Amino acid sequence: MLKITFMRNTIKYIDFAKIFKKFFVFSIIDIRKIYPAFQKRRLYEWQKKGYIIGVSRGYYIFSDSKPDEHLLFYIANRIRLCSYISLETALFYYQLIPESVFSVTSVSTKKTIILKSKFSNFIYKTISPKLFFGYDMIRDGNYYFRLAKPEKALIDYFYLNPNINTQSDFKSLRINSDIFNKKINKRILFEMLRRIGKKSLDRRMSNFMEFMKNA
Repeated sequence: MLKITFMRNTIKYIDFAKIFKKFFVFSIIDIRKIYPAFQKRRLYEWQKKGYIIGVSRGYYIFSDSKPDEHLLFYIANRIRLCSYISLETALFYYQLIPESVFSVTSVSTKKTIILKSKFSNFIYKTISPKLFFGYDMIRDGNYYFRLAKPEKALIDYFYLNPNINTQSDFKSLRINSDIFNKKINKRILFEMLRRIGKKSLDRRMSNFMEFMKNA
C-alpha cells in the first residue's frame, strides 16, 4: 500500500474519499497506514454528516455504496481474515437450499461470534484448522472473497451440526435434489472427507448421500 506523508493532521473528507473509494470497506488500521496521524473522531464526524456508514467492528463503507451479496461476502472476509463464506449462506448461493438468510455465515479458526450491522448479521462458526480448506477465491470487479466449494459447504454444515443424523433430519434440510446432482461432485466430497478423517462425520455423510439417491 502506498504511504503518503502529510504536513498537517487535519484531513479533508474530499481528499480522504479520493483514496479510500477504491477500498470498498476500510478500518482505522487501513487509514493509519496512509494517514499515520489520523484521529478516530473524524470517522464519528463523517458518520454524523452521512458521509460514511459503520458496518461492524470498526469497519466502514461510504454512504453511497450499495452492499450487494458479493460485497457483503467481501466485508465478512475482511472483518475476520481467517474465514470463508460457508454453511447456509454458501448452500443458498449454490441454490441447494431454498431459504435466503439475512445473515452471512462463515467458518473460521477463531471463536464463534455474531456481529450485527444494519446490512446483515455476520456469523462466524469455529472449525478446526485442519478443516480450513475447500474454498475458492471469487473475483467480483476489483475485489475477491473466499467462498466454500459446494461440497465443502455441505461438509462444514454437517460437521457443525452433529445432531443431523436421521432420514427425517436429512429431509428437513430441503436440499434441492436436481441442483444437488448437478453441483455436488461425489469424488471431491469423499476426498475431502478422507482428508478430514473423522469417522462419525463419514458415516453421517454416507447416510446422507444414500438418502439423496432416492430424494
